[in-house]
Amino acid sequence: MLETLLGDDRELLKRISIFFHIWAVITFVVLFLIPAPYGRYSSRVWGYLINCKVAWVVQESPCLWLPACLFLFADSPQLKEWPNRILVCLFLLHYFQRTCIFSVLIRGGKPSPLSTVSLAFIFCFFNSYIQVRSLMKYSIFPPNWLYSFQFITGCILFFIGMAINIHSDHILRTLRKPNETGYKIPQGGMFKYVTAANLFGEIVEWCGFAIACWSLHASAFALSTFCVLIPRSYTHHKFYLQKLDNYPKTRKIAIPFIW
Repeated sequence: MLETLLGDDRELLKRISIFFHIWAVITFVVLFLIPAPYGRYSSRVWGYLINCKVAWVVQESPCLWLPACLFLFADSPQLKEWPNRILVCLFLLHYFQRTCIFSVLIRGGKPSPLSTVSLAFIFCFFNSYIQVRSLMKYSIFPPNWLYSFQFITGCILFFIGMAINIHSDHILRTLRKPNETGYKIPQGGMFKYVTAANLFGEIVEWCGFAIACWSLHASAFALSTFCVLIPRSYTHHKFYLQKLDNYPKTRKIAIPFIW
């Protein structure tokens, strides 16, 4: 039934991917001017506030239930190929961790505005559609792609980025002891080099995914991640410098040794 509805949606996937490229560049500029209103920058100005754990589950959930619907009710001729299987599993692995594990482990997070949650939900819906649908039905890789330097390098970068992201989130969660308040300087791991170590990890993760996929759809995701998280990294860095007098002045913002 779903396959009948979708039909040959190759052109639709392409158009959504192109739109994401354009949207990412515009967002990059806007977020340097107006910080994304969630986390420490959350505000009622942007709408009704939702518990942060609930917000994370709701906004990330399309990346789990939409692929499940595609698996069950749409054609997936390319999933017989190992590169396609592995790449879909990488996508699902990330979002299982973000939706089902990260959200539960959040400690003391601020509520998120409904507008922010809604936009994140919409992005996750369409992004999961273009990533998973393209890998299930349309992405045909060259022979021996599974053993190619590019595919292996991309997958390694994905796991390195994921490890950095998860470890950095753990450091942030355990910064304060029970009943402690206020902001503290993150130490250890990639925080030795950059202010936004967790965001750096996620950028590396999806750049690795894009290298392994080598498609317009995956590059749209990698660029979107970069253009959303780089301005947020800058905002975090500026925040720490203003709030904490002893914040390391030599620590870079989001890219070790460079920026």
